[in-house]
Amino acid sequence: MEKKVIKWGIIGLGNIAQKFAADLATVENAELVAVASRSQENANEFASTYNSKKAYNSYLDLAKDAEVDAVYIATPHSFHKEHAILCLQHKKAVLCEKPFAMNLQEVEEMIAVAKENNVLLMEALWTYFLPHYTYVLESLKNEKFGKILKLEADFGFFRAFDNDSRLFKKEVGGGSLLDIGIYPIFAALSTLGKPDIIEADATFFDNGADSSCNMTFNYTGTKAVLKSTLVEDTATEAVFTCERGVIKINTMFHMPTTVTVIENGKEEIIDFNYKTIGYNFETIHFNNLLKTNKKESDLMTFDFSINLIKTLDKVREIIGLEY
Repeated sequence: MEKKVIKWGIIGLGNIAQKFAADLATVENAELVAVASRSQENANEFASTYNSKKAYNSYLDLAKDAEVDAVYIATPHSFHKEHAILCLQHKKAVLCEKPFAMNLQEVEEMIAVAKENNVLLMEALWTYFLPHYTYVLESLKNEKFGKILKLEADFGFFRAFDNDSRLFKKEVGGGSLLDIGIYPIFAALSTLGKPDIIEADATFFDNGADSSCNMTFNYTGTKAVLKSTLVEDTATEAVFTCERGVIKINTMFHMPTTVTVIENGKEEIIDFNYKTIGYNFETIHFNNLLKTNKKESDLMTFDFSINLIKTLDKVREIIGLEY
């Protein structure tokens, strides 16, 4: 593969963007050249911290920058469509943080614009690219321990309600489902596929954002019991009970962690010796797509992103959550 350096821009400079930028610095033949925030001060500070040559207070200016090859979008969920389309229309490859957008219609618009402009677009669901998750996917696909009988996956932490925090603001997609519930749902879809029947119930904050969501995905011969919550700390594990053993992705299953395999009463913990936060794996995949002139990921496909947002939309419909 050619040694071309992929020059990156980042739009939206919050916590996730900081993690992404820190890991980008570890990726060969990749360079951060431009960042953009609504605040020039924030842009300057971020650029200084992460060695970006340029700092903009305008997302349009970054999208127009001829030096930028690819843009990572890390603004709040409700702005993903607008900012992705802005970059795609300026012929920039786009890696857009999950959830791709607020609903199916927005995701379909983004994909249509990417195709019209013949530009690479991918949802940045980093878990899919992490070595421990790849290991689990392979083990399940090969039926190393037989068929999956049950999946239990949760993601929960307690955070004191703050109406000014993006996490709790309903109008920008705040609440447990889109922010963290997407991970247990992703675990089910990536291993079991589309469910036959979805059951769900939720609790809500006073502002209408969901505080917790319990879901059961029913499949022929198996089911996935899923949970997201912002009002209690949970194990945040993904446990696959199979015919001849159990594969457990240990706490914070969505990020770099260990895997416990239980077979014949024996436990083995597999450590993947992560040296980074974990965002470099999706970036390397994306860079390779760009270098080989691909317009869609063969792993995080448009079909997968559409299925994911359709599932989120369906859960929202069941629990009566509207944005």
